[in-house]
Amino acid sequence: MTRTDAARQPIAALTMAALGIVYGDIGTSPLYAAKEVFNPSHGIEFTALNVIGGVSTILWALMFVVTLKYVMLIMRADNKGEGGIMALLALASASVKERKGWSTGLGIIGVFGAALFYGDGVITPAISVLSAVEGLEIATPVLKPYVVPITVIVLIGLFAIQRTGTSTVGAFFGPVMALWFCVLGVAGVLQIIKTPAILAAFNPWHAYHFLTLHGWSSFLVLGAVCLAVTGAEALYADMGHFGKRAIRIGWFSLVFPALALNYLGQGALLISNPEAVSNPFYLMFPEWALYPMVGLATLATVIASQAVISGAYSITKQAVQLGFLPRTQIIQTSAKEIGQIYIPAINWSLLICILAAVIGFGSSANLASAYGLAVSGTMLIDTILTFFVIRYAWQYKLPLCIAATACFLAVDAAFLSANLIKTVEGGWFPLMMGAVVFAVMVTWRRGREILFERMRSSSIALKPFLVSLFEDAPPRVAGTSIFLVGDAESVPHALLHNLAHNKVIHERIIFLTVVYRDVPWVPNDERIAIEKLGNNCFRIKLYFGFMNVPDVPKALKLCKPYGMEFNTLETSFFVSRETVIPTPGGGMALWRERLFATMTRNAGSIVDYFHIPSNRVIELGTQVEI
Repeated sequence: MTRTDAARQPIAALTMAALGIVYGDIGTSPLYAAKEVFNPSHGIEFTALNVIGGVSTILWALMFVVTLKYVMLIMRADNKGEGGIMALLALASASVKERKGWSTGLGIIGVFGAALFYGDGVITPAISVLSAVEGLEIATPVLKPYVVPITVIVLIGLFAIQRTGTSTVGAFFGPVMALWFCVLGVAGVLQIIKTPAILAAFNPWHAYHFLTLHGWSSFLVLGAVCLAVTGAEALYADMGHFGKRAIRIGWFSLVFPALALNYLGQGALLISNPEAVSNPFYLMFPEWALYPMVGLATLATVIASQAVISGAYSITKQAVQLGFLPRTQIIQTSAKEIGQIYIPAINWSLLICILAAVIGFGSSANLASAYGLAVSGTMLIDTILTFFVIRYAWQYKLPLCIAATACFLAVDAAFLSANLIKTVEGGWFPLMMGAVVFAVMVTWRRGREILFERMRSSSIALKPFLVSLFEDAPPRVAGTSIFLVGDAESVPHALLHNLAHNKVIHERIIFLTVVYRDVPWVPNDERIAIEKLGNNCFRIKLYFGFMNVPDVPKALKLCKPYGMEFNTLETSFFVSRETVIPTPGGGMALWRERLFATMTRNAGSIVDYFHIPSNRVIELGTQVEI
């Protein structure tokens, strides 16, 4: 769904759609969050007062982190309507571009946050679906050995259908999640009626006591409380699809009330029946409702997983276009909704990692140790980036920016610290994934910079070259040649090779450079810039945002009002393909140079990426030592 589509839809339809996409992750947290908060292994005495304190901590975490930080503050920091960590990074970097060196530091922080997102993208489907299917062992203990196999089958099925797109299934997401939240609320109310004492949890004093009276155990339990706010970043990331208003209406009118009632209901159940701590969510329901709830919960967790998978596709596309990842095959699965894409390499890589997590950890309780670290790390980075936006883009006074940021940083740092303790138990998994992705992203970015520096050092300036070329011009043949070049000021290597081998040039020569701006969308009226170089030679720059589809032939049609038309059958695209040769003592460590060379060899075709007809392409290679 594009921003234009969103603007045309009624707010009720947008809010319903947002329920199905935005709130899947945070909406399924009741399956495992309360169970982990009250896990006896934390060493907190199981009393009514402590149960009230634990539920109070969850409620105020939702209010402070989700409502105040994301819904009220960070969602104001939109990059031309788009949200998410890459959009926030672009916004923060733009706000400090005049301060030398700051953009680089912010870039590293933002890229690490994006890398952690992939760790979240693995853990979320694993813990969500696994925790839903675990309801079977509550209904019938004999089914316990089949929980992991059933989870594996559900996940394989989910990833297998990704290539077909989500437009058909998407129509059911909103109503299913609306039903899910209604059931959460009703189940909670029924338990609250039985034990109304739990309503004292609305008093933040109980949360304060719970977090301060139990010493080290109180600190440990923060890592479990963090599970209740996982998915908060999705509110911001999906803002461009649905708009702030629809997301805020959904949160305040249904999602937050349902979550609050359910957590209160689980607390009420634990006060009346402490033995329900083994699985307070499913034990809220009568025995006859367990199987329907397992089915509904599985649907809800599949939807939550779908949102994260789609987010991984989206952030990959943005990272590719911002120069942090190599080109890869991106398949558009909808002719109407630009946001619906499928990336095979990401799809199957995620599935392999998710299955490894499910089989390796074996239960949602074990996975909980791995979950909070990636989420709390991303939230901390969001807070840091937001400071630069509110201070330097919005020009708020420094004391106010420091005070607001310090409050959020204190909470984020507490969550992150509590989750770091669980590194050995499982937190190493998303950290390892994040470190690998981070290394890949910064290596690709730095490798491209070194590659362009090497090519630029041996390049020839374009304008003087053309002057000398046409002093004794080679024969010209009919048609148009378009040379794709990264540096608009230099002579393309493909042109030099063509002259050396074919001794001719075309009637019309275009030097084409694709430029990505640090904004989500570049409108058509800002898409092209044309410069006449004389002798029927032209330099054209095409501008795209990181959410645009880089369709070069389509963009070239915008040249028609300027008197330039391109007949595909008479146009040849010349492309240079660099073969990278790693050399000791170069610009990076040798292992990074080898990694970059490997990624370069396996990068997706620039022809496919720019949607250029393959039968109109001439590719010429060159070797570059780095």
